[in-house]
Amino acid sequence: MHTMYLVSPTARYKESFLLAMEEYQKIKATDRLYVYTLNLKDLKKNFLSHLHQLSDEAVGKNLPKGYVPQTTFWLIDNDTFIGTATIRHRLTDKLLREGGHIGYDIRPSKRKKGYGKKLLALVLPKAKVLGITRALITCDETNIGSKKIIEANAGIFENSVEMGEGKPRKLRYWIAL
Repeated sequence: MHTMYLVSPTARYKESFLLAMEEYQKIKATDRLYVYTLNLKDLKKNFLSHLHQLSDEAVGKNLPKGYVPQTTFWLIDNDTFIGTATIRHRLTDKLLREGGHIGYDIRPSKRKKGYGKKLLALVLPKAKVLGITRALITCDETNIGSKKIIEANAGIFENSVEMGEGKPRKLRYWIAL
């Protein structure tokens, strides 16, 4: 039986998080969340500083220029890290165009098993608590899995946006909370 739930990032799941990071880095994706940019060696040595950085982001501390506060959640199933979701508290012009309020990702070994749909369903009420009444979620038009996840969670298609030479268009969906 699955017991799936969201948690704030915590050292309790360090080992399964690190294993997931190894999976992510093997597939060399370019269009994904922060998990693809983490340095595994640094992470193993300084896991707590990574957790502090995530909690700082949630309160708007030490943000890079142009970034907005964002809250990160981890999807856990049977005590194992499955994926991550990030809620951006407000939209900039760039986020309005291509990032949206919510980003999410499932570790490669757990994809195509319904986790993405569940992750988004669990994170939407958290966005509402942060004061978001309509959540914008975007995905590449080539990302059929993500498109299905958004539509399964009542995403209403608004439009698609040209992203430039050689890049897939971004599909833009709104979900009323």
